[in-house]
Amino acid sequence: MHTTTEHADRPASATPRRTGTAAVEAKWQRVWADHDLFRARDDGVRPRRYLLTMFPYPSGDLHMGHAEVFALEDVFARYWRLRGYDVMNPVGWDSFGLPAENAAIRRGENPAVFTETNIRTQAATMRRYGVSFDWSRRLETHRPEYYRWTQWLFLRLLENDLAYRATAPVNWCPQDGTVLANEQVIGGRCERCGTEVQQRELTQWFVRTTAYADRLLDDTALLDGAWPARVLTMQRNWIGRSEGARVRIDVRPGSADGPATVAVFTTRPDTLPGVTFLAVAPESPTAAALCVPDRAEALAAYRREALDAGEIARAATGRTPTGVFLGTFVTHPVTGEPLPVWAADYVLPGYGTGVVMGVPAFDERDARFAAVHGLPSGSHETWPSVSEAITRLEAEGRGERATSYRLRDWLVSRQRYWGAPVPVVHCPACGVVPVPDDELPVRLPDLAGADLLPRGRSPLASPAADAWRQVPCPRCGAGAERDPDTLDTFVDSSWYFLRYCSPDAADVPFRRGDVDRWMPAARYVGGGEHAILHLLYSRFVTKVLHDLGYVDPVEPFSALLAQGQVVNRGRGMSKSLGNGVDLGEQLDRYGTDAVRLAMVFAGPPEDDVDWADVAPGSLQRFLARALRLADDVGTAPAGGAPARPGSRAHELRRVVHRTVHDVEDLLERTRFNVVVARVMELVTAARRALDAGPASGDDVEAHDIEAHDVEAHDAAVREAAEVAAILLGLFAPYTAEEMWERLGHAPSVAAARWPAVDAALLGDDVVEAVVQVDGRVRDRLTVPSGIGEDALRAAALATAGVLRTTAGRDVVRVVVRPPRVVNVVTRPRA
Repeated sequence: MHTTTEHADRPASATPRRTGTAAVEAKWQRVWADHDLFRARDDGVRPRRYLLTMFPYPSGDLHMGHAEVFALEDVFARYWRLRGYDVMNPVGWDSFGLPAENAAIRRGENPAVFTETNIRTQAATMRRYGVSFDWSRRLETHRPEYYRWTQWLFLRLLENDLAYRATAPVNWCPQDGTVLANEQVIGGRCERCGTEVQQRELTQWFVRTTAYADRLLDDTALLDGAWPARVLTMQRNWIGRSEGARVRIDVRPGSADGPATVAVFTTRPDTLPGVTFLAVAPESPTAAALCVPDRAEALAAYRREALDAGEIARAATGRTPTGVFLGTFVTHPVTGEPLPVWAADYVLPGYGTGVVMGVPAFDERDARFAAVHGLPSGSHETWPSVSEAITRLEAEGRGERATSYRLRDWLVSRQRYWGAPVPVVHCPACGVVPVPDDELPVRLPDLAGADLLPRGRSPLASPAADAWRQVPCPRCGAGAERDPDTLDTFVDSSWYFLRYCSPDAADVPFRRGDVDRWMPAARYVGGGEHAILHLLYSRFVTKVLHDLGYVDPVEPFSALLAQGQVVNRGRGMSKSLGNGVDLGEQLDRYGTDAVRLAMVFAGPPEDDVDWADVAPGSLQRFLARALRLADDVGTAPAGGAPARPGSRAHELRRVVHRTVHDVEDLLERTRFNVVVARVMELVTAARRALDAGPASGDDVEAHDIEAHDVEAHDAAVREAAEVAAILLGLFAPYTAEEMWERLGHAPSVAAARWPAVDAALLGDDVVEAVVQVDGRVRDRLTVPSGIGEDALRAAALATAGVLRTTAGRDVVRVVVRPPRVVNVVTRPRA
């Protein structure tokens, strides 16, 4: 086992010192800063790895969700450095957005004041939390030197026909005074303030994400096995490509004064003989066009109900679909019979044409709708095949082959102040004119308080911003006006990972050489709530910039870890629910290391963490035991005598090397909680060996013990303590640094090398043991094939899965079948 640092000329500490105190944490923060340990060197000496975490929004201090994501991502950063990589682990803030603006209105100040105060607070907590960020690459999206390039990106989209302006029905929040994406509307209400959302026709800026629908979908194949399967499924479903036919169906005379034909997209044109009705999305323009006058009021009321329900609820399987008859009939494309047209909430406006043909004999939702509304079930007859159906439709001039997508173009404009201004001017003579690149950034004017109030339009369209808004046209010089909208914050976060590669670039958003060296990011860590939109937009922007020749990668993130949520007593943390947990209070109470360790030890990263089931106090006690081990081993140099086979020293070395071997695999599989359990086992094994002394139980002479085994024993215990410190440094950096120092090493353990494994000490082959609680698999262990019953029982009971699922229950018995199975039988605690 090898490390890089030498023993320091310091005596061992005579009195154990407690970690977790502010003084100890401040001490190591200074050491890390003084030695600049976490800066990415980018000098080509070592292979590079780019680690990225979803950057936080600066609303108040960090919360428990931040504590989880930072604890998890820092494991990767510290592990990769120990393995010899040049790691880029940058830090920044997604600092534009509504919360800061609303807070500024309440305070009568500019949003920058609130934002920058919170950034300072969060930065201090990040440093206290011991995250090994490269602070030299820090960025904040509200800074003009950043949003200059957000505007540059928008102009590249505009000049390549990937951004456009159009009038469209949008979700409008009257409280926040801005449009909302469909995903920001929950149950018909604004996700931020809870206000009932209205529908308005507004002229807005869109980005043509649909132009990349096929590539966004097809390239998910490049991410299989490296991204969570559920995230890739969500991405694929959101894009929603369907192959089929677009069928033109005649509207019967005497119906509404609408179109003469209706276009219907179907993936099963072969089932046309079984059509019994048409169903239309209630909010689609087609529904209004096909509605007879005396049904218009009923349609309007139903439309509001459908919007209140939200698209996700409407698309859910198993629900009973509702509907309103529009009074219009169309002609059956095969039989010529009249078919009624209904508005139905299970039809979504973004799918196909917003109109579907009801075929109860072949579709479960259509069958439920027909049963509820007394419509015929229809024929089970089909045409020979989908292909032959399409050929027939094309020959008869009634349809053609078509592909439909659920994906809609990205609505990027917002009618609020705190965002990057849209970098165009509106000229009466020239129309929409881009701001020249050399005039970027278009800076925000200095507005505050009442001037920020939403009044049905952007604050940048108010008289307070007249001087800012009125400018000469860049093309003809005549009087013109700046666009009053700002860009959605998703635009800011769609490219920030590229800026991290060249944070000092003054004349370009990023240097291609820097991006090509670091990208794609080796690992992206963040919440599952961003599994669709942020990731989709980031992928889209990367592909666009690749096509325009600015970057080489076609995907931004090679691997993704989408961690679960931190909840309390089974519910999301909320002051109104009385179950909020303050991170700062937890750090004060238990110390940073215990909180970080608790976050990692609570279970697999993708699972939710219920803080009510977490016990930082017990982990605090473990950390103290680890520190006492280092104190008791001290700084005396280790001997070089080999351990006798069968001796305690030899068995301890086998434990050490088996632990490192197993941990390497567990870390690659992100089973961090199991790694913590293995470190606990190692500390326990080292403690027992230290307390027991060198006697091995084999038949050796007393003088042999003194001359040989004492030296080998001391070396084995020191090796175990050093490895424990290195491994613990992945999760509990302050305790690990204290251990490393007390073992006689110069700082820092973060600069050590990953321990080398002696294959000769691995011994038996290893197997995977399944750990069950009441018959359900709760964890897995990698164990030697020859492990005994007692050792397997102890290891299983220490796993995070068992600890989590047995909380509040009594263990009745433990059934052990070495080396493959352990089943823990429990009952509710009386």
